Amino acid sequence: MRVTGAFALIDSLKRHGVKHIFGYPGGAILPIYDEVYRAVDRGDIQHILVRHEQGAAHAADGYARATGEVGVCFATSGPGATNLVTGIATAHMDSIPMVVITGQVPRPAIGSDAFQETDIYGITLPIVKHSYVVREPADMARIIAEAFYIASTGRPGPVLVDIPKDVGTEEFDYKPVAPGSIKLTGYRPTIKGNPRQIPQALKLIRQAKRPLLYVGGGTISAGAHAELLELAELFKIPVTTTLMGKGAFDENHSLAVGMLGMHGTAYANFAVSECDLLIAVGARFDDRVTGKLDEFASRAKVIHIDIDPAEVGKNRTPEVPIVGSVKPVLAALLRLAQEKDIHPQTQPWLDRIGRWRQDYPLVVPYPDEKLSPQEVIVELSLQAPDAYYTTDVGQHQMWSAQFLKNAPRHWISSAGLGTMGYGLPAAMGVKVALPDQQVICISGDASFQMNLQELATLAQYGISVKTVIVNNFWQGMVRQWQQAFYNERYSQSSMATGMPDFALLAQAFGVKGMVIRERSELKDAIAEMLAHDGPVLLDAHVTKDENCYPMVAPGKTNSQMLGLPELHKLERAAELIYCSSCGAKNTSNNTFCPECGSKL
Repeated sequence: MRVTGAFALIDSLKRHGVKHIFGYPGGAILPIYDEVYRAVDRGDIQHILVRHEQGAAHAADGYARATGEVGVCFATSGPGATNLVTGIATAHMDSIPMVVITGQVPRPAIGSDAFQETDIYGITLPIVKHSYVVREPADMARIIAEAFYIASTGRPGPVLVDIPKDVGTEEFDYKPVAPGSIKLTGYRPTIKGNPRQIPQALKLIRQAKRPLLYVGGGTISAGAHAELLELAELFKIPVTTTLMGKGAFDENHSLAVGMLGMHGTAYANFAVSECDLLIAVGARFDDRVTGKLDEFASRAKVIHIDIDPAEVGKNRTPEVPIVGSVKPVLAALLRLAQEKDIHPQTQPWLDRIGRWRQDYPLVVPYPDEKLSPQEVIVELSLQAPDAYYTTDVGQHQMWSAQFLKNAPRHWISSAGLGTMGYGLPAAMGVKVALPDQQVICISGDASFQMNLQELATLAQYGISVKTVIVNNFWQGMVRQWQQAFYNERYSQSSMATGMPDFALLAQAFGVKGMVIRERSELKDAIAEMLAHDGPVLLDAHVTKDENCYPMVAPGKTNSQMLGLPELHKLERAAELIYCSSCGAKNTSNNTFCPECGSKL
């Protein structure tokens, strides 16, 4: 049948299971929005009208992270398209599957500096997995099918599809392309690991006395939570996660040691500094994790499992590199392990980590009058333990990572790009995808002001997101760095002057607004917020000078953390070690353990 390019686009999206689109109309994309009108009228698709295109990208991103499905957003040409760039880069850095549709000036006008013309294809080349300009409407169905396939397979990522205005209006003989029918020459992601590498990995795991599983976002993308748990329990291996890997492993499990890296737990950072085998699973050795790279896990052999061959060996050369999807690789490893006698020898190592856990616990301060930021997050975790949490970026993000215990895909945060303004629109996307689930955005007073206009979207559609602002009247992490490394020169980091009354602001948008200033108000306020049927903004005024610790300073190793008790400086400097056989503490000058005689 003869249809327009716009019809082919919407029909192709529907065939690929798209139920929600986040977007904002404009001149070049109007033919597509005319077709959106019909699709919405038929009940085929729900369109969520955001108040800024960046909000559309972050909402599609949050939608994808929570569901594992491809998120979709629309914007027009020129400023509409460029407003998506930060959201596209956010998704690219964190490997999130998205299909981004942009309008473009008509084909004859391309290259003429027409009104609202920008080369969004060229602008976004470094921050997409792939991109297209649709030159012919007959190519629409194939391109959309390819875009979904590329975005969701291998290492996921955003794919841009730029559509000139006249492509949307031109008629042609339409032939739909079925999802999953696409085969791209030259694009064949490696799913199964090399079978010769699996036995090598198993050999190192069986020999290790101080192994550590270092788990990243690739584990969540692959849905490998069950395999990870089985591997950890089978060999009694402690598990640490990256910011992107939070939720891949039950954080209440006795083998969980929390997040590692710049603001990770002390016991996770000590463990990675002292392990003799590091098993990197869907992680990329990011600088916020490794600290001083050449001393990261310097005592360890490395097994690196990742679906992206470009990541394996990029920052750290592994003894056993395995390119493949985490789930089938771990499954193959477990199958081979079942054929062997398993005798874990990690109990002294686990006991040692347990002592670190006791010596360096995460601490919730209770100042005399003011609320501490950590108290707010802990109370949220107590009252809403199963919620989907989004965050913005800064101190509140790190405290949330430290104190929240999340299920798979329940932790949604901008990790690689560190995008302020991400939390609220991402939460909107999560709630649209999962309307029956509790969704909470934890934000900071500075981050929140970057995309606060999306309160209007929450109000328009009745999207029941609960937002908690951990308000210390500062750009908190900037202030902390200025205090620690810039002699307390607080240059342009105070947010006190000009800060709005957030509760009144929410009410102006039609959202319930609340404010608390005292500890005595906290518990009841959170209960009231969670019980309200609709969106809520809770402004929690907290201590202004609280710092986020532990902290690995730039250029330091993970064992050299700020904010730990002075009592343990010797151990932090690795001047004391433990016997891997009996767990006794010994000076590093000894060759043999004086307790059991084992070689150190």
